[in-house]
Amino acid sequence: MKYLILVGDGMGDYPIDGLDGKTPLEAADIPNIDKLCHKGEFFLTHTIPDGFPPGSDVANMSLMGYDPALYYSGRGPLEAAAMGIDLAPDEIVFRCNLVTLDEGDNGLITMRDFSAGHISSEEAHQIINTLEEKCSTEQFHFKPGVCYRHLVIFKGPHPGITTVPPHDYIEKDVTTHWRNYLDAPGWRQFLEKSASILAEHPVNLQRIKEGKNPASHFWLWGEGKMINAPHLTDRFQISGSMISAVDLLKGLGVVGGLTIINVPGVTGYIDTNYEGKAEAATSALADQDFVFVHLEGPDEAGHKGSLEDKIQAIEDFDSRIVKPIIQQLRDRQEEFRVVVTMDHFTPLSLRTHVSNPVPTLLYDSREKTMGSQQSFCERSCMEFDADKNNTLTQGHNLIDKLLERL
Repeated sequence: MKYLILVGDGMGDYPIDGLDGKTPLEAADIPNIDKLCHKGEFFLTHTIPDGFPPGSDVANMSLMGYDPALYYSGRGPLEAAAMGIDLAPDEIVFRCNLVTLDEGDNGLITMRDFSAGHISSEEAHQIINTLEEKCSTEQFHFKPGVCYRHLVIFKGPHPGITTVPPHDYIEKDVTTHWRNYLDAPGWRQFLEKSASILAEHPVNLQRIKEGKNPASHFWLWGEGKMINAPHLTDRFQISGSMISAVDLLKGLGVVGGLTIINVPGVTGYIDTNYEGKAEAATSALADQDFVFVHLEGPDEAGHKGSLEDKIQAIEDFDSRIVKPIIQQLRDRQEEFRVVVTMDHFTPLSLRTHVSNPVPTLLYDSREKTMGSQQSFCERSCMEFDADKNNTLTQGHNLIDKLLERL
């Protein structure tokens, strides 16, 4: 038996007037997911436990079978795990976004862009390497990641500041949050020096010349210390792989003891290498038991506020990830169980994450039970779940359900 979890990050949304009250998921053409849903089990999954922020770190930790209440310590440590970074006991790792901030004459600071215009990894590495060369100290060190996503290693006790995800404040006032960084002991000089370097960096000057958002600042958040959790491979006696463009998911794969498959050409957006991801998944399942495939595109489209991109990302997930993987397994006459779901909603109207329980389908190729006969969307899942009372309130138990241990 082969086991799969296929995640369209942030696919969930709210009804949109411009779609006649439909959500992007309802409006999208997803015949392959719908076919699985018609013949599979359909239910809601609570991926965000009460009291936790609705981040991709918490939600995907749940989908990977880890109870956030036991294991969550921040997003940074998971991304550090993906990058092979070992933290000393007195070190904290922060997620470091390259962002575009606007500073007004009245001192107001606005988050124009949480991703510095989806800056490329090549450009970002030049910037991060410069910051490490010119701004690092005994306390602060920069580590390059992917696109706008990087890390800062901080040596010493927690500075006592409350950090916030920059994607929660798109086009909003972040003056108070930025001043919190500046007021932390020893941080002002570090931040002001880096801002002056970024203002004159050749990459940023070229981006401005081309009409693109520059990486005017970096934004630290999601901090924590390294976590210690049991491998999924040991816990369930399975072998498996993680396929994703983003270090957060790769880090969860490292924590889970999975093989991390780095697919060339993956970007974390709608221009990613779908075919490469699908091929990597089916290749891994030739001799492994489990694969987790994560697609970032719908979430990034939600943050961007682009309805067109979100629908495209959902349809590409259906036709270029779900369809070829399932077809290949059928052609090989493999028996399989597959979950298709999302980690959280990223509504276009809010451009950030919310903690709604997420629609989830579980399909078994043996088709031993009566299917849901439903199409895959938020509305039909809520109506079906209300009738069947089949909600999975502990999201970290989803993997037990998939592996027939629940």
